[in-house]
Parts: sequence; structure tokens; C-alpha cells
Amino acid sequence: MPQQAERARISGSSGASFDVVVAGGGLAGLSLALALRHGLGDTARLAVADPAFAAPARRSTDMRASAFAAGARRLLETVGVWARVAGEAQPMLAMEITDSRLGDAARPVFLSFDGEVEPGEPFAHMVPNALLQDALTEAARAAGIVLLPAGVEAYSAGLSGVSVTLGDGAHVTAALLAACDGGRSRLRSLAGIATVGWSYHQSAIVMTVGHERPHEGKAVEHFLPAGPFARLPLAGNRSSIVWTEASATAQRLLALPRVLLLDELEQRFGLELGALEILDEPKAFPLGFQMARRFIADRLALVGDAAHTIHPIAGQGINMGLRDVAALAEAVTDAARLGLDIGGPDVLERYQRWRRFDTVSMGVATDGLNRLFGQRSDVLRLARDIGMGFVDRLPGLKGHLIRGAAGLGGQPPRLLRGEAL
Repeated sequence: MPQQAERARISGSSGASFDVVVAGGGLAGLSLALALRHGLGDTARLAVADPAFAAPARRSTDMRASAFAAGARRLLETVGVWARVAGEAQPMLAMEITDSRLGDAARPVFLSFDGEVEPGEPFAHMVPNALLQDALTEAARAAGIVLLPAGVEAYSAGLSGVSVTLGDGAHVTAALLAACDGGRSRLRSLAGIATVGWSYHQSAIVMTVGHERPHEGKAVEHFLPAGPFARLPLAGNRSSIVWTEASATAQRLLALPRVLLLDELEQRFGLELGALEILDEPKAFPLGFQMARRFIADRLALVGDAAHTIHPIAGQGINMGLRDVAALAEAVTDAARLGLDIGGPDVLERYQRWRRFDTVSMGVATDGLNRLFGQRSDVLRLARDIGMGFVDRLPGLKGHLIRGAAGLGGQPPRLLRGEAL
């Protein structure tokens, strides 16, 4: 009880000192705090700053679901969170990829993947974002991580630490500040870190649908001229839809009466799983590409969307963020065990080197895929279909691609391998 009282006192006062302050209490920010608790131990002073924590019983209202690749699942399991969501996590047991037009009578499957990276281990699980968000918040509280009920407004880095000003006027200090504050990162702007990027002039319509027949864990991605239409399995006879259209078309579709929107959905979803029902309020999210020119500044590390946002064509957004989490947590933990400054330039440079190549490679790949499948040329369509068919006949290559998408290619951080820090 004295320890809990002390945490409550710290969270409401200025002048507290931490080892790491994480700006942003989303999936990446809370995962980072828990990974650092796992690596640095109970004596580490860790805080996550987010104005959403001002609500006494914060519950997430995010209706989306995300595909968590095997590496991300291993991380969440190692830091003690996966057990909290496993009951609602739907394993992705197979994936089919088609390339067709909306009016085509048939949608031949050009590329398919079995769903395991290791025997008995699916390459991904679908998890509702709100469920995981709430589980991470509860786990952070249980782990003694201080949840500061305000965002980071400003910071000043010095030789021995960083001074952080919160939105409620409080001031705290830390050895390291981690920016997990999203694609419009305030901290990235304050650090003067430029970005390169562009809009795709597309939006992803996201919704949950129910259907009569079971999906049997199969995900399907239809590449249509307007953009990919992904059908992703959820627990029960439900699927998560990520439906890409030109932004103007997406807004027009969302303005339709529900019965007409359902008709448009059925044309893309098909009738393989029987009658469909829209279970929540569909929403559209604008899509773009953005990459920070640097992932670090003095005593600052960019993590997740603050460092990079990519097209959801391969379902890699949250997984790229959790790869950042694993790499930064390992770099900080290794430095702490050697008695080094955890916010020092060598530690941050190690993190940046570790993440830059993978991030840029994935960004280029998803951008290229979106542009390639958006081409309406019959010649290009034939060429890409032949290419997918070629890959489909090479099990070794398919296995390599699956492991890469699962976050297990190359030399992944220990948490992605399911190993303790």
C-alpha cells in the first residue's frame, strides 16, 4: 500500500524523476513501457504520459481489429499481456490472394499461404484493438508503471537527462523520452525531425461483419483496381473488413443507407460465407506514407507511427511499431546492464541502425505493391498474376516471405523471438 500511495503522489506532482518517460498511451507506448519493465526490472522508474489517463476508468472505444504477427505475439506473451487477450484472439490459419475486377465472374486464387511459421504456431492472430488496449493499460498499472494523466507539451534535452513539461503544467525528468505519440507526433516536430511522405488519396473503410458460415481462420485479400479489399477472421462467425477506395468514393459509400452499403459490401465480400450483417459503425481512415528522416534526437527515440506510417496493404503497421518496441527495449536494457547511460547517443544510434533498414524496406514494399496493383493495364495485370503464380509454386520462398512478415526474418530482437531480455 505505501508503494501504491507513492505512485499516486508522483503521478499528480511536479519534480518526479524517471528512467524513461513514454509519450503516448496507445498500443505501442504501453507495450514499450511493459517491455522496459520486463528488461529493467521492478526498480526501474517508468512513466507513460497521455491525457486519456485522466479518466478514472479509461476504456478504449477503438472498434478496429489488427493482425498481430507471430513475432508481435511472442513479445506480448513474454511481457505477460497475451494471456489477457488470448481467449478472443483468432488465429489466422490460411491466406488467399486474388487479383480481379469487381465485375469479374470468378476470382481465381493466385497465391495462398499456410498459416504456420512453426509447427502449431500461426503466423498471425486477429485481436480487437480495444481489448488489447485495455489489457495493456491494466498490465501497466499492475506492473507499477506510472500513468501520467497529461500529454507531453515540451521537452529540453541536456547532457545528463531530459526535462519534460506536461500538458497539466507539471514537470518531470528522465534519462530517455520515447515518442509514441502517433503520425502527427508533436515531439517529432519539437525535435526538428523532418519527414518524407505523401497521401495515397485513398481511405480504408473499416468495419466488423457477421456471416452465416464459419471462416475457418482464413484471411482473403482481393486486389481490386480501386485498392485491396481484405477479409480478416475474428473470433466467432465474424470478420474484420479493411476496404480501400479512393477517398471521395469512401465518403460516398459511408453516406449510403445501410442496406445499399451492405449491397456494395456483398459485391466485394462474396457469398461464400452466406448472408452478411454489418455489426458496428463503419469508419474511413485516410491512407498515406510517412517516414521520419531520423528516428532519434538528443535523448529522444521515435517509436511506431511517430517514426513511420505505411499502407495497410500487408497488415504491417502495428507490427512495425512493435518491432520498434522490441529493438528499443533491448538496446536500453543492454545498456543498463553495462552501466551505460540509457539515453546516450550510442544507445539511440544502435536502435536507429537496427530499425532503419527494415522500416524503409517495408515502406518501399507496401508502397510498390499498392501502386502495382492499382495499375489497370491488362499487360501489367497478366505479369503480376504470373509472378504470384510463380511464388505460389516455390514453398521455400513462401516460407521466407511468411517469416519476414511475421517479424522473424534476419536477426530479430530477443522479444520477437519469445526470449527474455
